Amino acid sequence: MILATELVPHLVVKGGKAAVEFYGKAFGATAASVVPVPGSEKLMHADLRIGNLKFYLCDDFPEQCGGVSRAPNGPTSFNMHLDVPNVDEAIAQAAEAGATVTMPATDMFWGDRYGQIVDPFGHTWSFRHPLKQA
Repeated sequence: MILATELVPHLVVKGGKAAVEFYGKAFGATAASVVPVPGSEKLMHADLRIGNLKFYLCDDFPEQCGGVSRAPNGPTSFNMHLDVPNVDEAIAQAAEAGATVTMPATDMFWGDRYGQIVDPFGHTWSFRHPLKQA
């Protein structure tokens, strides 16, 4: 059995420095650490925080993966999800920072307000907050 203490998403992007800037504008993310590749514009690693949540990112290095890019070039099966106080505001802030709204905030049958965006690096993010009970 693996005794993990937490699960930390690690995104691969094309344009790590731009991604750090985007996530700061879109989600208020702050960089706990950023490790650039010496003599390059690429990032080896970035540790980002949204409140007490963390996620990592790095630039795509196809030369380390048999020439295959790991950054998304289309829809992916992975979704980053954030519970937020206000879905409409979160989506608007992400869109203003450069995200594409793929599902506008909608009251859902399961009792949440929910919506989705795709960031400029191809990753899908969803947001939810519970609907008020009458």
